[in-house]
This record gives sequence, structure tokens and C-alpha cells, in this order.
Amino acid sequence: MSKRENYELRTEALLAPIAKASHVDIYDIEYVREGSEQYLRCYIDKEGGVAIDDCELVSRALSDALDKEDFIDDAYILEVSSPGLGRQLKKDKHLEKSIGEEVELKTYKPIDGVREFTGFLTAFDENTITIETPSSNEGEGEKTVFDRKDIAVIRLTLDF
Repeated sequence: MSKRENYELRTEALLAPIAKASHVDIYDIEYVREGSEQYLRCYIDKEGGVAIDDCELVSRALSDALDKEDFIDDAYILEVSSPGLGRQLKKDKHLEKSIGEEVELKTYKPIDGVREFTGFLTAFDENTITIETPSSNEGEGEKTVFDRKDIAVIRLTLDF
């Protein structure tokens, strides 16, 4: 297990009771380097959306717990936030909640000259993700199956 994975798992274990007490769900945790800084990002969610007060409450409690446990060797910046409207769908639980939603999908390499696709998430399994592109007439759209290993990112579309 990498240092990053260890930090994320241990943080999730600390965050779980805090999230439960704060009536929020853990969406994702990531420990990443950006430039010269390390960030520990915790994304929380709840029905109806997360407010700044939710983030502040969770951040204070988690910061205290992290200070007490002190298992992260590096200096880091703790961020607690909502995953946002255009949230990435990284885990199966994210995909499950998003069946029927419109998504943007980007591949590492072009498929028939195209790297960006938009459609409705219709299915997924261990190895694939299926989206349906609306057809120009009233019938069913075109379904495209992507190998997960070929997908760089999949996220909910922003609909304004």
C-alpha cells in the first residue's frame, strides 16, 4: 500500500464517525501534491447539498482528530468541501448513484478521432462503463461501451 493510500484510508477511518455525527456522507478523500504543496482533500455530501457550515464543522473536528493521531509525516493543507456539481465519478458507489444522469467522459486516447463524449450513464461493471447518446429522433439513442482502463475521467455534466 502506498503512503498516499495509507493516508487516505486512515483519514477515512477518522472521518467516518465525524461525518455520521454531522449528518453528512463521505464522498471521497484524496491526498495529492500540487506544485510544492501537499493537500488532504475530503469531499462530503448530503441530501440537498452541503453548506459552508457543514464543511466548517467537519473540518474543525477532523483537524483535531488528525492532530491527535499525527500519522501524516509531511506538511499538508486540509480542505473539506462539497464534491461540486460537476463531480468526478471515481468509485462504483458514485456511478451507482448517477445511473440515468448525463455525464462527460474523456478517454486517454482518441476513439475514432474523438476523446470527449457526452451521454447518459446507463450501466457499468467491473471493466466497462456504458453511456447512451440521445438520438435525433424519438427512438433509443446509441449506446457506447468504454473499457474503464481507457477512461481518463468521467464526471456529471454541468447543466445551466
